[in-house]
Amino acid sequence: MEKLSALEIKKAKPKDKTYKLADGGGLYLQISPDGGMYWRYQYRFLGKQKSLALGVYPEISLKAARKAHKDARLKLADNIDPSEARRQEKLARTEAQANSFEAVAQEWLVRQQVAPETDKKNRWLMETFAFPYIGHRPIADISPRELLDVLRRVESTGKLETAQRLKTKCGQVFRHAIIEGKAEIDPTASLRGALKSPKVKHRAAITDPSRLGKLLRDMQASTAGPVVKTALLLTPILFQRPGEIRQMEWSEINWEEQRWEIPADKMKMRHPHIVPLPQQAMALLQDIHLFTGRGKYVFPSQRGASRCLSENGVRVALRDMGYGNDDVTPHGFRATARTILDEVLGYRIEWIEHQLAHAVKDPNGTAYNRTSFLSQRTKMMQEWANYLDALRDGKQFERAGTTPETQYSLSCESTEKENGNLKKDGKKSFTALFSNYASQEKPTSD
Repeated sequence: MEKLSALEIKKAKPKDKTYKLADGGGLYLQISPDGGMYWRYQYRFLGKQKSLALGVYPEISLKAARKAHKDARLKLADNIDPSEARRQEKLARTEAQANSFEAVAQEWLVRQQVAPETDKKNRWLMETFAFPYIGHRPIADISPRELLDVLRRVESTGKLETAQRLKTKCGQVFRHAIIEGKAEIDPTASLRGALKSPKVKHRAAITDPSRLGKLLRDMQASTAGPVVKTALLLTPILFQRPGEIRQMEWSEINWEEQRWEIPADKMKMRHPHIVPLPQQAMALLQDIHLFTGRGKYVFPSQRGASRCLSENGVRVALRDMGYGNDDVTPHGFRATARTILDEVLGYRIEWIEHQLAHAVKDPNGTAYNRTSFLSQRTKMMQEWANYLDALRDGKQFERAGTTPETQYSLSCESTEKENGNLKKDGKKSFTALFSNYASQEKPTSD
C-alpha cells in the first residue's frame, strides 16, 4: 500500500543519521545527513537481499519512482533480477556506443593505409556528411533507407560526385564492420543505382605539341613567386601527382644519384617510388635550394615553412596565366606526358605507367618493384625534358642515338614575340628568375 505523499517528502528534513521514508512494496526514499534524497527498491532474489537504485529526488519524482518500482517488480515476477537486467542494459548501451557508425568509421580510418592527403579527404567526407546524421547510430541498426536519406541529402545540393564517393566510403566502413563482427550486412549493396550518376569529367590536358609549346613559354614567363614558379615548371617535367610534388621534401632528393625517392606513405599506391631527375629538374632544384633548402619542404607554404605549398598554388598560377580548369590542370600534365611519350616519342607503355606510379604488373601478375626499368626510365625522363625544351624554344627536336630513318623531327611554330624572353640558344638560365629576389630576404612561402 502506498504511504508517501508529495507533501510529506517535501517536508522531510535531514537528520543526524540516514533514515528512510517507506512507500510500500520495498520502495523507499533514503535521506542522508547531507540532505541527499535517493530512491531505492529493496527486494530478494534467489534468497539474497538486494537493493536497486532508482534515482535522485527531486529529479525523479514520486510518480516516476513508483513507475520504475513497478517495472522492476514485473521483472522480478518473471524471475529476472532487476539489478542484473540494468547491468546488461548498461553494457548494451556501452557496446552500442563502441559500435556506433562513427566509432567503427574512426577505426576503419585508422587502419587504412593511404596517403595523408587521401586520409584527410576521407575524414572530411565522413565528418561533414555522415557523422552528423548517423554517427551516433549503432552500425548494425542502420538500414539501407536510413543511409539513402543521408546520401540524398548530399545529392540534393548538386554534389553528385561527393554523394557517390560517400556511398563508396560508407560501404568500406560497413564491410569493415562485418569483418569485425559488428554488423551483418552492408546496406550500400542494396543502393546500386539509387543515386544520380555524375557526368564523367576528365582532367583537362594539352596533348597537341604546338599548344604545349605555347603553354611552356607562358609558364617560363610567369610572374609567380620563386616557390610557386619552380613547382609550376617542375610539374610537366616530372609529371607526378600534384600532391606528391608540393609535398616534396629535401630529404627525398638524392643529389648523387640524381633522383627523387618518394616514400611509400606518400604514394597513392602505397609503394615507394623513384623519379629520375633530368638535368633541367636538377637545375631548378639547385636554384630553389638557395631559398628553401634550410627547411623541410622544397615548396613551403606562405603560412609557414612547417607546411607545404597549398594544393591551389600551381592551379592559381596557371589561372593567372589565362589557363582555366577547362584548359589545363596540374594533374593534366600526367595525361600530357603519357600521351606524348607513347604516341609521339614511342616509349613502351610499361615504362610510362611505371613512371606515372600506376599499378603495373608483369605477365605473371607480380608488381614491379621501384627500380624496375630504372635505367630506361632515366633516359626517358631526360629525353622528355629535352623534348619540352624544344617545344618551348620553338626548335626541332632530334632524338639522340637514332638513325635518320627513325629520327624524330618535331617542331613547334613560334613567333618572335613569343620567344622575346628566351635566349637565342633557347635555354634561359632559371637562376635569372631569382635575380630580383637576391637583395630581399629569402622567401620560404608560396
